[in-house]
Amino acid sequence: MLALRRAALTRVPPLARLCSARSASTAVFNAAIHNFGADLRQRQPAFSVPANGIQILSQPCEFYALVLDMIQRAQNRIFLSSLYIGSGETELIASLSSALQRKPALQLHIQLDLNRSTRPGSASTARSLLPLLRAFPQRVHVHLFRSPSLRGLLAKVVPPRFNEGWGTWHAKVYGADDDVLISGANLNESYFTNRQDRYIHFSEQKQLANYCFQFLKVVSTCSYMLSPAEDTSSNSTSYSYRQEDYTLHWSDPDTHPHNFNERLQKALSSFQEGHLRSSTFRSSAGDVTLFPIVQGGQFGIREEETAIELLFKHLRSISQGPRPFMDLTSGYFNLYKPYQDLLLTSPGVDVRVLAASPKANGFYGSKGVSSRIPEGYTILERRFIRTVDHGQRSWDKGSGTGIQFHEWEKAGWTYHAKGLWLSPTATTDPILTLFGSTNLNARSAHLDTELSFLMLLQPSKKPEGGVADSTMSLRHRLADEIRTIRNNAHEWNGYERTVRTGTRTMLKIVEDML
Repeated sequence: MLALRRAALTRVPPLARLCSARSASTAVFNAAIHNFGADLRQRQPAFSVPANGIQILSQPCEFYALVLDMIQRAQNRIFLSSLYIGSGETELIASLSSALQRKPALQLHIQLDLNRSTRPGSASTARSLLPLLRAFPQRVHVHLFRSPSLRGLLAKVVPPRFNEGWGTWHAKVYGADDDVLISGANLNESYFTNRQDRYIHFSEQKQLANYCFQFLKVVSTCSYMLSPAEDTSSNSTSYSYRQEDYTLHWSDPDTHPHNFNERLQKALSSFQEGHLRSSTFRSSAGDVTLFPIVQGGQFGIREEETAIELLFKHLRSISQGPRPFMDLTSGYFNLYKPYQDLLLTSPGVDVRVLAASPKANGFYGSKGVSSRIPEGYTILERRFIRTVDHGQRSWDKGSGTGIQFHEWEKAGWTYHAKGLWLSPTATTDPILTLFGSTNLNARSAHLDTELSFLMLLQPSKKPEGGVADSTMSLRHRLADEIRTIRNNAHEWNGYERTVRTGTRTMLKIVEDML
């Protein structure tokens, strides 16, 4: 019965369509995707990466084991970017300390969100990192990014528990030497045990690793530097401030920490343009193309929006042949309005959407106002489904076309995966995926600072051995990734849920923060 239920939730078109999809040529699709890649390379930096150097993980425990392994194998540098590090991650901190003790040349760079890492109390992320800073003052570098969207009077009156609503540092990049692990997961126990996400590892990719490391260095210039309170050696300005046992140093006396939007916009734009100009892109059979995509709406950087709009432009150019098939998921489903419009105005593309059920929402069981957030997402999901219905894009079970909406739920787990997968047809493996930190919602577009990646595989009609086999293998693994995620997909029943009146009022105030 379980197998039958799962089959009902996966892409099973009628027999006639199945046979047609298998026999029809995907040449038109391949041409459209080729043109999309060529256009995107004119706008974004691009890396050519061998398919056999890419590992796709599926479980939180695998993610944790790989992070620890990368730390222990590192020789020269470790660079970690996350929203925060859990205050209870003593094993992770001990692993970093052990690696630094054993390898005198090793440097550790950490980039986190300031508001999330300095929450009141003795168990904050900032305080958990002080032993490393004291033990290795010249080799451990911790920078904390504070969103400039919260400024003026609001910055003084908004309680610490809610200040993250105005934007966070959200990029999740875990690197050691020339290895890079891209995820949407943070460094906290739930993400290592029972919070589902995505995890893609690139082995021995120096150019990619250097890009990620340099990206974090650029952002660090507009971040506070953390040091123990007793350390007076760091350059400070009047904008620096001290807590009981640590100091947050702001190094630029000419730029207020609440007003660096223009400065960071110029720095990130220059960084991306520099990589675009210096890129000598060469791709061979078996390689995939990897595009790093920065989204910082508060700074006027909207590369993600440009890339997704460009993708749909080329998909809409497909006027014949099989229908392209897309999977889209977000643990916090409040799909950005321009992306909704793209789905609705692309009737030739079939889409399966997967969102977190209320019980799989990270705020389920929270206290106070936060307890209403899962209800808020139910309202947003209802609104999306009504929009799909009115746009005549509802899922047709008979033909397997339209926009389908399901929710993810697994007993005792929460859901945090995000991204999209694109396949030439409903019965073929993905040829493109978007992954990283973006939740594809209004918050990601306007408030948080995101780093995501678009991976584009070369179309291959049939494997011919060697590198062609590695490309097909990667496509199979991407198919396995979304299949594994959707093993816990269920019919959406949001219309049956109770939503309190106060939640509707709350949503009017905070909708763009969700």
